Amino acid sequence: MADMGTTLPRDFSRVVLTLENVLIPEDKLNVTPSMLDGLDKETETDLRVLGCELIQTAGILLKLPQTAMATGQVVFQRFYYSKSFVKHNMEVLAMACINLASKIEESPRRIRDVINVFHHVKQVRNKRTIHPMVLDQNYINLKNQVIKAERRVLKELGFCVHVKHPHKIIVSYLQVLEHIDNPKLVQSSWNYMNDSLRTDVLVRYQPEAVACACIFLAARRLQVPLPSNPPWYELFRVDRLDIEAICMALLHLYARAKPNYDQLEKIVEEAKKQQVEAKQRAKSGAPSGNGTPNSGSRANSPKNVSPRPSLLPSVKKIKMEDDTRSDNGSSFSEKMNHKQKRRHDDSDASRSTRSKSRSRTSGSSRSGSGSPPPKRSRGPRSPSRHHKKDKYQDLDDRYSKDKRSHKRKRHARSRSLSRSPPRHSSSKSSSKKYYKEKRRSYTPDKSHRSRKHRNGHRDSPRDRYDKHRR
Repeated sequence: MADMGTTLPRDFSRVVLTLENVLIPEDKLNVTPSMLDGLDKETETDLRVLGCELIQTAGILLKLPQTAMATGQVVFQRFYYSKSFVKHNMEVLAMACINLASKIEESPRRIRDVINVFHHVKQVRNKRTIHPMVLDQNYINLKNQVIKAERRVLKELGFCVHVKHPHKIIVSYLQVLEHIDNPKLVQSSWNYMNDSLRTDVLVRYQPEAVACACIFLAARRLQVPLPSNPPWYELFRVDRLDIEAICMALLHLYARAKPNYDQLEKIVEEAKKQQVEAKQRAKSGAPSGNGTPNSGSRANSPKNVSPRPSLLPSVKKIKMEDDTRSDNGSSFSEKMNHKQKRRHDDSDASRSTRSKSRSRTSGSSRSGSGSPPPKRSRGPRSPSRHHKKDKYQDLDDRYSKDKRSHKRKRHARSRSLSRSPPRHSSSKSSSKKYYKEKRRSYTPDKSHRSRKHRNGHRDSPRDRYDKHRR
C-alpha cells in the first residue's frame, strides 16, 4: 500500500480538453465525404475558397473583428471534412458559420443582418439592381435553415469550436526578430495570414508553423534578410518542411482562377441528381451483388405474423371449408340456408314427439286416477301473432312518445309566454287565447301589493296598525 502522505493520480476520464487547434489526420484529408458523393478535388477546393471568401466579405460588411472572420472560416473548413457539399448547401452553411463565429468571439450579430448581407453580396455578384430583402415566407424559411445549420455544425464538431489564431503569434515573432519597426513586413505577413484562411493549412498544421511560413514568404518577397545560422524558425520549434508546404499551398491559391459560382452550383446539382437516382435504384426490388434482398425489397415484403395458438383450429376449419366450397362449386349463402332449414326441421320433429308423449301420459293418468287434467302448456306462437303484437307495441310507443312531446311543447310554450311581456296581438286562434288566459303576468292591484300578499302572507296586527296610522 502507498503511504498516507503520497497521493495517487486519479484517472477520471480519457477525454482530454486543450486549447490547441484540432488537426485532422491525413486519411480524412485525402478522401473527403464530398469526393465519396461524386465531386472531384478541384470542384471541392473551389467551393471551399468561395465559401471562405463569402465569410470574409460578409464579416467586413458586418464590421466584425478579424478574429471572428478567421474563426468562421476555420469552422467552415472543419465541417466540410466531416460532411459533404452535396448534402449541405454551401451558402447557408457560410451564414451559419459567420453567425456562430460572431458569438464565439463575443461580437454577436442578428441573423437578419447576416441574411441581408449575404443577399446584398449575391446581388452584387450577379450584377443586379440592389434591393432590400423582402420579409416573406422565403426569408422565414432561410432563417430557419441557418439556425438548423448552426446547430448541425455544433453537433458535428462536438462543440469544440475553439480556434488558436496565428495573428498574435506573427506580431510576437517579429518582435523577437527585431523587425517590428518594418511596417511593410508586418502588413505583408498579416495579408498572407488572412489569405491562408482560404486553404486548409490551419487544419493540417499548428498555428506556429503557419505564422513562421507567412513571415518567411513576406521576407522573401520584400528581400528582408533573416537569421540563417542557426535558422530563425528553429527558435520557435518549427520544421523547414512544414514551412515549405504551407508556402506552396499559398502560391497554388494565387495561381488558381477565380471560381464561378453558377458553374459550381450546376455541378453540385448534377451530383445530387445522381445520388437520388442511386437511392431509387437501391430502393427497387433488384437484389444486391451477393444475392441477398436489399432493404427496399425487405420493406415491400409482407410481414410474417403468426396467429395465436387458440385460433389455429378455427383457421384450419375455415380453410378446409373454403377448399370444399371451391370443389363443390356451391356458394356460402346456399350452404347457410341449407343448414338453417335442417335445424328448423329437427326442431319441428322434436316438438311433435314431445306433444305425443305428453298426450299418452295424460291419458294413462286420467284412466288410472280421478285427478284433474294438467294444464295445457302453450306452444310456440304463430308468426302472425308475433307480428300483430309488435305492430301494436310500436303504435303504443309512438302514441306515448307523441303525447309526451306534445305535453313538453305545451309546457315550454306556457313557460315562455308567462315570462315574456304582454303582447297585443290580433290573432283569433284558440290556442293563443288559451295560452293568454293561462299566462301569469304581474298586475299592480291593491289586493296584491307584493309577492308575500300573492302567496297568502298576512300582515301582523302591528303592521296593519302602522299602515292605517300612516
